[in-house]
Amino acid sequence: MAISFELNAESRTDTGKGASRRLRHAGKVPAIMYGGNKDPEALTLSHNEVLRNLENEAFYSHILTVKSGGGETQAILRDLQRHPSKPRILHMDLQRVSATEKLKTHLPVHILGEETAPGVKAGGLVSHDLTEVAIECLPKDLPEYIEVDISTLEIGDSVHLSALNVPEGVTLTELARGEDHDSSVVSIHVKRVVEEIEEEAPAAEGGEAGEEAKGEGEGEGES
Repeated sequence: MAISFELNAESRTDTGKGASRRLRHAGKVPAIMYGGNKDPEALTLSHNEVLRNLENEAFYSHILTVKSGGGETQAILRDLQRHPSKPRILHMDLQRVSATEKLKTHLPVHILGEETAPGVKAGGLVSHDLTEVAIECLPKDLPEYIEVDISTLEIGDSVHLSALNVPEGVTLTELARGEDHDSSVVSIHVKRVVEEIEEEAPAAEGGEAGEEAKGEGEGEGES
C-alpha cells in the first residue's frame, strides 16, 4: 500500500517575527509555500499534525498533499527549522511541484546486507560516507530512498555513486557534474586500534614536583 501524506493548512496574511511567535504559542507552525510559477503563500499548519508526520522517514522525501482554501497542492518539504533544545518545529518551507517538471531533492540512503558482508564478519567497520544523495526526477518517479547492498563487500571495498542502482527516471545530480564527483557512499575499513604507552608515573612525579615548587614560590611571594 502506497504511503500518502496530507497537511491541512490555512492561508495567513499576518507575517513577521511577532506573528510567528503568536502562532507557535497557539500550537501552530508558520510555513511558506513557493515555486510552481506562483507567488509565495504564507501558511499556518497544526504543530501536532506536523510532528506526527515527521515521525515517518518517508515524509522528508515524499510528495505531500497540502490542503488549503478548499484546494489541494502537491509539494515537497524543502526546509525545516527546529527548536535547538525542545521537540518543537519553528518553521517549514514547502515547494510546489508540477507533474511535468523535474524536481531536485535529497533522498536517504538505506544500507542492506551489513550483517552478512564478508568484510564485517572479518572484523571490519562499515563507514556510512553519505547518509543521503541528491537526485533529480519527475514527481511520479520519486522514490522514498535509495538502497545500497553491501552483502558482498570485503575490507577495503566501497560503493560509489556510480554503482548505485537508482530507479528509472531518477538521476544522481552529483554524477551529472562529472567523474570527480563520484563520491563514496559506504565503505568497509579495518578497525584501527591505537595502543598508547602510558607513562603516568613519571608524569605524576613531575606534576607533584611542579606543584610543590609552585606552592613554595607562592609562599615566598606572600611573606
